[in-house]
Amino acid sequence: MEYRNLTSAEIKALEQAGCRARDWSEVLTSAKELDASRYQCVNFLGPARLGTFNKDVSLPGGIEKPTGIRFATLNNVIVGDNCLIESVSNYISNYEIGEETLIENVDLMYVEGECTFGNGVEVSVMNETGGREVRIYERLSAQVAYILTMYRHRPAVISSLNQLADKYAAMRKSSTGKIGSHVTIRNTRYINGVCIGDHAVVSGVSRLRNGTVISNAAAPVCIGHGVIADDFIICSGSSVEDNTTIGKCFIGQSCHFGHGYSATDSLFFSNCQGENGEACAIFAGPFTVTHHKSTLLISGMFSFMNAGSGSNQSNHLYKLGPIHQGILERGAKTASDSYILWPSRVGAFSLVMGRHVTHSDTTNLPFSYLIEQQNTTYLAPAVNLRSVGTIRDAQKWPKRDGRRDPDRLDNINYNLLSPFTVQKMIKGIKLLKNLQYSSGELSDVYAYHSTKIKNSSLQNGLRLYRTAIIKFLGNSLIKRLENLPSGASDEQIRAAMAPDTPRGTGYWVDMSGMIAPKAVIEEVMDRIEEGAFSSVDELNAEFAKIHANYYTYEWTWARGEYKEFFGIDPESITAAEVVSIVEMWKEAVIGLDKILYEDAHKEFNLASMTGFGADGSKEEKEQDFEQVRGDFESNPFVTAVLDHIKAKEALGNELISRLKSSC
Repeated sequence: MEYRNLTSAEIKALEQAGCRARDWSEVLTSAKELDASRYQCVNFLGPARLGTFNKDVSLPGGIEKPTGIRFATLNNVIVGDNCLIESVSNYISNYEIGEETLIENVDLMYVEGECTFGNGVEVSVMNETGGREVRIYERLSAQVAYILTMYRHRPAVISSLNQLADKYAAMRKSSTGKIGSHVTIRNTRYINGVCIGDHAVVSGVSRLRNGTVISNAAAPVCIGHGVIADDFIICSGSSVEDNTTIGKCFIGQSCHFGHGYSATDSLFFSNCQGENGEACAIFAGPFTVTHHKSTLLISGMFSFMNAGSGSNQSNHLYKLGPIHQGILERGAKTASDSYILWPSRVGAFSLVMGRHVTHSDTTNLPFSYLIEQQNTTYLAPAVNLRSVGTIRDAQKWPKRDGRRDPDRLDNINYNLLSPFTVQKMIKGIKLLKNLQYSSGELSDVYAYHSTKIKNSSLQNGLRLYRTAIIKFLGNSLIKRLENLPSGASDEQIRAAMAPDTPRGTGYWVDMSGMIAPKAVIEEVMDRIEEGAFSSVDELNAEFAKIHANYYTYEWTWARGEYKEFFGIDPESITAAEVVSIVEMWKEAVIGLDKILYEDAHKEFNLASMTGFGADGSKEEKEQDFEQVRGDFESNPFVTAVLDHIKAKEALGNELISRLKSSC
């Protein structure tokens, strides 16, 4: 944009409007003719480049104001076209402001010296005393942060990643801050060293210091009343409101924080929510949610997690300070007033109820309940596989992905059953059978990793794990053979089952939302050590590619399990053997769905109607319940389960009919 000096007549008109300048030669404009009526009582203490002001701005309540600058002190600023800057009680210094931005009733807004705007800030995640520091920056993804946090045994990788982070922070370093276009900043007290992206709304904020707000037209950011934020990055689509306090935090895309939430030294990735409670030194993977007062998340790693009211953890043991940490794997939940003494690790999709102080590790027993009875942790393996709540959670997460920004930083896999969870169930079966062998099949209680497992729970766990494994392996097989022609020969079946890539075998990991073979991740880390990535965006693109290849890798893994689990070698498989697997799959899928159907029915029994029809008869209670909750048969989840049974049975029968002509 071209700027020019003011004419003597324009300077005179501005002075008549109460404007002053230390040096009028430093005040430039892009307007062909400066409209002095758009300025009132402006004090230019240093260089200023001013846009053209020729529109009105519409405000809530049907108010319209002319754009321009009134009652403000400015130093070293660039102001875009048709901004409204009004009632700045102190000053704005060292800022470039985009077009059609509103800055109203602000105390102080400045950048002092060179600043990286939150990029490069070290967050002491997981361990308050240090050792797992993550340098945050605008392009940080959950997957890169996972490596930085959990792969400290590969110092060369950590060093290379930190160099990329430092390189990015150096690129962002500037002595001038930027406020984007179509931004609203009003009734805000203090902004120091903060960049704010397009279409952001900052209203009633107490303090923003050393940070970046990554906002855009597709996914605006809202920062609201009473917020205090220091050393931070807030990503697109997020809202931080209602007296929330954050310090040394990364807030990922489409997160929400409010109702006085407090967080320090923590990482929050896509779709996290925090209200009322507190977080300290946590790694909150996608969909970590806490809504309740007296809920503390500390020094832990979580994802797809819902913290019940009063949930709490301890990480110090009153000896060497806050040095311990814990992991709740994806989908784990805590019930109200639960407590876990770190170190501890809870398997995926498990539920924690009561107080647990024995440092248990249930990573290879996913979908379990951990229940406290008389100060002892009892474990019920696999029982969460039959819970309607688990299935409902798996269905709601993709629907609640609030990311509207087409540039998504985190790779998120929503699958309930995957090589990550199924490999653990396979290990879980071996583990439970070993307990039976070592302690005897008639034992009332088995001891495992500081937990107790009742005999009935162990038997139930074996049955449910096997059913879920059959369901997963059958799903993969049916999907693989969906285009197989009717009457296909055994050779055609084997060719269709051939893997597309050798990659995918072996152990799988959940990298805070992204599920992938560990060997593939190790390859990426080898390349990181070699300096193969010149920017953080190149690295993010590599993880996005791995995420996109999930189903290709999944088939390679699943195919490798058929021989051990079913005793059927894919290299010599026949149509009859495929039919036998599909028959087992049908029984498993329909069996699990019927269990879920019965579990859902419990929500509609008489006990669940307690409190309904409070002043009436049994009939009125049922009618009141039906008006509020609906009836069982028309419940959306119940109908979905019934439809799922029909669809899966038809799918299995269709493949069987195509293959039987080959048998």
